[in-house]
Amino acid sequence: MKILLVDDDPRLRDLVRLALERADYEVVTAADGRIALVHAARERPDLIVLDIGLPEMDGFEVCRRIRAASDVPILFLTARDDEIDRIVGLELGADDYVTKPFSPRELVARTRAILKRTGGGTATRRLSHGAITLDPAACLCSAGGTELALTAMEFSILASLCKNPTQVFAKNRLLDEIWGPGSQVSDRTLDSHLRNLRRKLADAGLPDAIETVHGIGLKMGKAEK
Repeated sequence: MKILLVDDDPRLRDLVRLALERADYEVVTAADGRIALVHAARERPDLIVLDIGLPEMDGFEVCRRIRAASDVPILFLTARDDEIDRIVGLELGADDYVTKPFSPRELVARTRAILKRTGGGTATRRLSHGAITLDPAACLCSAGGTELALTAMEFSILASLCKNPTQVFAKNRLLDEIWGPGSQVSDRTLDSHLRNLRRKLADAGLPDAIETVHGIGLKMGKAEK
């Protein structure tokens, strides 16, 4: 699998590149946002590791432009230990973030987790609930016959709920299901992805596709054909 690594720090870039290559990933690098956009279009990577603080064009703007044309998974690197920046990044369509300083081992583990979710893992059977149909093997989602442009994380949330549509998922269970047990991902991160997912479903005419069970968690809403 191919990874586009975007960071303006040459030492960090080399360190992360070596760690990813040792994990058997092909790595393409870029030192600024404009070059990152060129590589993203030309190389068609399976995942982008994207620093926020870039010259020429920051990571947020790079993410916006990539998301306008692609749902490739994006992992943010950020030196800003600020929850607002993290939430803004995730609302733009990023799938996860790692805060600097971080260990290369942690980044490789996060990369593997994202690619496992987006690359299919073991679940390949189609899922459906009312007007919603999911094809995990192809990472495609349709609502009433219209294809929805979901990020990898939005797809994972919807797939987890659709596997057991009558079951109520507590948020911590949903976090474990998607990010893995013991993850450091917060409820606010999950809420950010859910908000975007619900908006896309509402735009497709399914505003009640995901139901909140107050004080308990989330479940699929009433099936609508």
